[in-house]
Amino acid sequence: MPELSEHLVLRLAESGLDCLESVLSNTGLCIEQVADGEVIPGSHWGDEEAGLIRNTLFVRSDTPVHSALHEACHWLLMSDERRANLHTDAKGSAVEEMAVCYLQILISELIPCMGRERMFLDMDRWGYSFREGSARAWFERDAEDALTYLSEKLPHSHGIPGLHISTPGRGVLQ
Repeated sequence: MPELSEHLVLRLAESGLDCLESVLSNTGLCIEQVADGEVIPGSHWGDEEAGLIRNTLFVRSDTPVHSALHEACHWLLMSDERRANLHTDAKGSAVEEMAVCYLQILISELIPCMGRERMFLDMDRWGYSFREGSARAWFERDAEDALTYLSEKLPHSHGIPGLHISTPGRGVLQ
């Protein structure tokens, strides 16, 4: 098993910002790249972590792809009112946080150099914490509440081509 290290996660410099932009381009979320070494505006955790202010996702080339997707997914699940007041802290509930994690895993399938397997690995490397012990185990065995929340909150017109959300007893939202 590879060393679990936050330094081994996929960064935007490796995936290319265009991959992220192509997935999120129809959602209404703007992506702004910050110069290397500059502070990322709206970053809740600081350092290279993505930031959110209103309808803008701020990233640098060293921002982990999982961080950019995580913050984007917070934005996708917010009401327009929350988005209008958004600055740095998404302020979501515990179940929303889980839905965000679930959605970032689904969207990772649309990022050519990421995919679900890499997202699981990067989430574990970064230190995401799940009752089941790993991102994969949680996603496969303990995410029903996240999936239910996601299917209720994410509008069918989410604007992400290729995103399919399996919902309990209702098939797939497209």
